Amino acid sequence: MKSYRQIVEEAKTEIPEVTVAEVKEDKEDGNDFVLLDVRDEDEFRAGYIPDAIHVTRGMLEFSVEDFIPDRDQKVVVYCAAGLRSLLAAKSLREMGYTDTVSMAGGYRDWSAAGFPIAQDKEMSHDQLDRYSRHFMLTEVGERGQAKLLDAKVLMVGAGGLGSPAGVYLGAAGIGHIGIIDSDVVELSNLQRQILHRTESVGTPKVQSATTTIKSLNPDVEITPYNLRLTADNVEEIFSEYDLIVDGCDNFATRFLVNDAAVLMNKPIVHGSIIQFEGQVSLFKPNEGPCYRCMFPTPPPPGMVPS
Repeated sequence: MKSYRQIVEEAKTEIPEVTVAEVKEDKEDGNDFVLLDVRDEDEFRAGYIPDAIHVTRGMLEFSVEDFIPDRDQKVVVYCAAGLRSLLAAKSLREMGYTDTVSMAGGYRDWSAAGFPIAQDKEMSHDQLDRYSRHFMLTEVGERGQAKLLDAKVLMVGAGGLGSPAGVYLGAAGIGHIGIIDSDVVELSNLQRQILHRTESVGTPKVQSATTTIKSLNPDVEITPYNLRLTADNVEEIFSEYDLIVDGCDNFATRFLVNDAAVLMNKPIVHGSIIQFEGQVSLFKPNEGPCYRCMFPTPPPPGMVPS
């Protein structure tokens, strides 16, 4: 039976090692390689090398193909001190990756040399638990969740479209949600507007929506705007947000939202629905058409039901 030391020594005979200085030089020269961090989650949260892909050693064989599908891509593997990375690089070779090397000294030597490091947004134990299923998604992970927690999203409308959007934005952990709506909750809203409850009938929709989202996720900061969006206030309100979710129910507001977003270079997620037909679009100024490009003028009053 081989000892851990013997296994590591065998790996050293098969896997080339590079120094932290060589890796830094390759990064600065723009050489084509993937930097793979195989440390545990808590080690990675404490700091990592910028642009590194993170797959823990325990999940390497299960997940690495999701992050590095090209088996001919050069992969520089690092861990805390350079031992786990040797074994990880050897496993990659056995999986068919043709060009894997280990960074000697690992993150320890990299940080001791004063080379650049990065650290994602610090999360509480409750947040690590709450968003743990996001961490399992390749498309999100802890870095993606950190971006969500720093994001600012404005919902225009807290009705039939704004309700599911608000629930999922809050559950996902969007850090700051603005909600603009001048209506009050009516009993006839409740069969579809899931942000609101029977006890909320007669209260402003922004108040009801705030209560529901905060009860779902107290992490979320909410700014309610119990008013109508107009040409006089739209720029001031939009300036606070990264993304606009358009769930309004009239064309005048929809065109106002579009024009202000184009002027201020704010992306819009637009939705509209009538009975069992709906439309959803993403409009990103300067990178594609806007709502007014598709519909240059509003329809005559009364031609389209809201």
